[in-house]
Amino acid sequence: MDASELARHVAALRTVAERPLVVGVSGHGGSGKSTLARLLTTAIPGSVRLRGDDFLDPSRSHRRSPDWDGVGRLRLVDEVLDPLRSGRGGAFRRYDWSRRELGDPEPLPETDVLVVDLIGLLHPEARPWIDLAVWCDVDLATASARGMSRDARLGRDHDALWRDVWIPDERDFDAGFAPRASADVLISDARGSTTG
Repeated sequence: MDASELARHVAALRTVAERPLVVGVSGHGGSGKSTLARLLTTAIPGSVRLRGDDFLDPSRSHRRSPDWDGVGRLRLVDEVLDPLRSGRGGAFRRYDWSRRELGDPEPLPETDVLVVDLIGLLHPEARPWIDLAVWCDVDLATASARGMSRDARLGRDHDALWRDVWIPDERDFDAGFAPRASADVLISDARGSTTG
């Protein structure tokens, strides 16, 4: 299976789903989560992508944590996933990076396929609300090197964060929650083939 086959699989699941379908895309930082989520929403008409960065708390994501404490999984579930799956309306608040605070409430997207890409997503706090869990299966060293390179290209000096916080957090999260094992689909490269 490659990314386009995954998109066809999601489209097929959509036809039999009795409620909106939530596709969760996770993996190590730099593994291709955002790339895959963009590919899926481009390939699936009417689908909506929710960026993981909208549910991060930078004050907490820049310190060591065994469970990616800076990821607002409970807020994601309470404000988006649970209301969407149960057919209730509602509003949610994205993190506004320019103001460094939660933004103004906005209505839930109207869609029958929601694609969420987020680090630390395959955690017991959020996994029950994900219909199809996709793990970007890139080893930690490769993913981290890609992430560091991306950040450098964007002018972000995050090397110390990668080395001292994010890479150790990844190791702890893998050991504590086995996100790869809880995935329904493993993608070895968002641009190429998949396994599992």
